[in-house]
Amino acid sequence: MLDVSTEEITEGRLGRALAFLSIPIVAQQLAVVAQSVVDVLWLGRLSGEAVAAVGLVAPLIGLMTAVTGGVFTGEHVLVSQRVGEGDERGASRAVFHALVAAVAVMLAMVAITGVFGRQLTSLFDPGPEVVALGAVYLATMAIAYTVSAVSDVFEYGFIGAGDSRTPLFVNLLSIGISVGLDPILIFGFVDNPLFGMLGLGGLESSLYAATGYAGSGIAGAAYATAVGFGVGALVMIAAALSSRRGFTFHLDAAGLDLDEFRELVEVGAPKAGQSAARQVARLIVVAIVSFAGGAAALTAYTVGARIATVVFVPAAAIGSAGTTLVGQNLGADRPDRATRATWLGVGVGTVGLGSLGIVQYLVPELIATAFVPGIGGEALTLTVAYLQILAFGYWALGAIWTVEAGFNGAGRTDVSMYSTMLQYWAVRVPVAAVGAYVLGWGALGPFWAITASNVVAAVGLVGYFRYSTGRGLHERAAEDAGGDAGDGATAADD
Repeated sequence: MLDVSTEEITEGRLGRALAFLSIPIVAQQLAVVAQSVVDVLWLGRLSGEAVAAVGLVAPLIGLMTAVTGGVFTGEHVLVSQRVGEGDERGASRAVFHALVAAVAVMLAMVAITGVFGRQLTSLFDPGPEVVALGAVYLATMAIAYTVSAVSDVFEYGFIGAGDSRTPLFVNLLSIGISVGLDPILIFGFVDNPLFGMLGLGGLESSLYAATGYAGSGIAGAAYATAVGFGVGALVMIAAALSSRRGFTFHLDAAGLDLDEFRELVEVGAPKAGQSAARQVARLIVVAIVSFAGGAAALTAYTVGARIATVVFVPAAAIGSAGTTLVGQNLGADRPDRATRATWLGVGVGTVGLGSLGIVQYLVPELIATAFVPGIGGEALTLTVAYLQILAFGYWALGAIWTVEAGFNGAGRTDVSMYSTMLQYWAVRVPVAAVGAYVLGWGALGPFWAITASNVVAAVGLVGYFRYSTGRGLHERAAEDAGGDAGDGATAADD
């Protein structure tokens, strides 16, 4: 079930291939998002300041992982194209070099956040307690993401080869462990709401008497994530070495090759630049939100960001599956199918997320109180407003994440980078500043800027993709990939 072979990707029905690749990725990413949502739900029971701290450092974490995101994109494109060409060891070489690069980058991030974490979080002046909590969360999450990088490298190897089921199973295991440990590591055995919900106060008292563990607070959420990622990394490596799944890592392909690093960087660097540009802009927007609305606005921003993450997961998953479809079809010299696969993904993503936006617009207060029980006053008012503002731009997120697959699968990751720079720096940041300080909208200024920038980016990207494919984007990429498998082939496309 949900098996997709290389032949089906390059010659079968596009609708079936896209669905069968996307469904496990959607399920996996929803599980990943569920983990972050669970973190916020438990931390919301710890304190409002803890929730604000998570929102404060989210862009810093995104900036910290921007380079590894570029590594993974380069790996994904190279693996999918090489599998399409039938070069399995070439795919393994890409995975090995991505592993070396990603771990090296994250170890550097661990050192930086450990030394300068407090200085970084104090830049936004949200209050001393939020700054302190944010610094702790940032430093511990750097360690967690270093472990995650190992798992992610092999995950993209499987996805690039057309196997999205194995990453799903492994991530479900990893996330299940993390979610299970969350309340224990955050609260320990003193006033733990989990034991209260289950009516196990006596057991909680006994465990505290035996261990003396009162929890690690906000750091506990990061510890739980690190443990889950660690188990997942071990299982993912075992799967890659087993030769029983859709991707096999060939040990004889291991070995450092500067040309391989160069190719990985050439494809992935624009994605890293795109992520870095996005996260720096988000830092500025968070600063505007903090200065304009304080902790209440940061709480609203955090809840909205978490919900938006849940919503765009299907589009991101379709985009990831689309990158595999585009890459493999270009490797097999089927540029026509690569273009059709992109448009199919854009249609599904736009309609799907637009529908979710309607639902969110209708019940924002229900969503807000589910995330932060007891939320009220200005924090509730701003959260409800932000959720409704975000809903207007969800269709645009569906288009952005899916149309980028058409460029990324062709190795044109620079297009997404330039689009992101315009989206964030030409629209989001200036509109946020003008709205907050010139028009006097306060935190609502950056909230509206986020939706406006998403809409502008979606319209621009879709228009440019139509223009580029009309001028031979995918035909040239197929020639560069060296594919020749598509001559005379017939296909039943959706």
